[in-house]
Amino acid sequence: MAATPAPLTARALLLDMDGTLVDSDAVVERCWRRWADRQGLDAGEVLKVVHGRQGYATMALLLPHRPMAENHADNAVMLAEETADVDGVVPVPGAPAFMDAIADLPHALVTSADEPLARARMGAAGLRMPEIRVTAERVGASKPDPEGFLKGAAELGAAPADCLAFEDSEAGIRAARAAGMRVVGVGPRVAAFAPDLHVRDLTSLRVTAASDGTITLGAVPA
Repeated sequence: MAATPAPLTARALLLDMDGTLVDSDAVVERCWRRWADRQGLDAGEVLKVVHGRQGYATMALLLPHRPMAENHADNAVMLAEETADVDGVVPVPGAPAFMDAIADLPHALVTSADEPLARARMGAAGLRMPEIRVTAERVGASKPDPEGFLKGAAELGAAPADCLAFEDSEAGIRAARAAGMRVVGVGPRVAAFAPDLHVRDLTSLRVTAASDGTITLGAVPA
C-alpha cells in the first residue's frame, strides 16, 4: 500500500476552475474541435495543449505566425461559444463539499475564463462563486505567467509562499511555481508534473483549519 503523502499547510488557497472545481471537458472539446477544423489542424493535437491557458495563448502556440489580433478575435468568439454551451458541465467529484469546507477560509478563484464564462460554469455546476476572483480580463498575461496567482495572493493579503494553488494542468502548475507557491494537483492531467500533493479529485482531500489561521490539507487514505 502506498504511503499517504504528508499534509500541506497554508494561510490562503488559490483555486483554478476548469478541471479543478468544474468538469467542463465536454464543452471545451466541442468548441476546440470546431476551431481546429476551421484552421485545418488535427483536433487531437490541439486538445493536448488547450487546458490551463487563455484561448488566445493556445492559438498563438498552435499558430505561431498568425497575427495576434486574429487570435484575440477568435478568442472572443470562443468565449461566447463556451459561455452559451454548458451541456455536460458538472462539478468535479467532491467540489461542493470542498467549497463548503473553505467558505470561511481565505480563498480566491484564479481562472483563465473571463467573468461571464466563470459565472456560467460555476452556476451550471451548482458551485458557489468565490467573492475574490481573478478572471481573464483582470490580467495582462495568461497562465503559465504567474500574474493571476500573484494578484490573487495580493488581494487575499497573503505572501505567495503561504498560499496553496489548486491546479489540473501543466500551464497552471508552471504559473503557480513561478509565483512561488506550492501546488495541489487535481486529476490525472497533473500527475506527471510533480505537484506537492496530488489527488484524483476533491473527494480525496481533507481540509482542517486551526484557530491561528493555519489551513491544513491532506490526502484521504485510499
